[in-house]
Amino acid sequence: MVYTRDARRLLMDIPDEAMKGLRSASEPYAKLLASRVRQRFATDWGLSETGATGPTGNRYGDAAGHSCMAVAGPQNEVFTLETGSADRQANMRQFASTALNLLLENLSK
Repeated sequence: MVYTRDARRLLMDIPDEAMKGLRSASEPYAKLLASRVRQRFATDWGLSETGATGPTGNRYGDAAGHSCMAVAGPQNEVFTLETGSADRQANMRQFASTALNLLLENLSK
C-alpha cells in the first residue's frame, strides 16, 4: 500500500517530479501506480486503486466512496467508482472487488 510520499518514493520509485500536476485519488495517479507496479515488479499486469474509503472524504475534496483504479498490461484501463457511501468497510470491499473485476475483464480481452 502506498499511502505516503516516502512509500511512493521508496516502494514504487516515483520521484516527486513525476507527481507534478498529479494528485492522489485521481485517474492519472491510478494509471501511474498501475504502470509502476508492472515495471517495478517485472510483471505482465499492474493493478492499482486510490481514493477515499471513508468515513470522511479526502483532503482533495473527494467524498467518501470515491475510488480511481487502473490496470496496466497489454491493455490499459482506468475507472472511477463513486459508491456514495461513508461505510469504510463496505467501500473497501467494493473497491477491491471492482478493481479485481477490472483486471479479470482485461485478462480476457
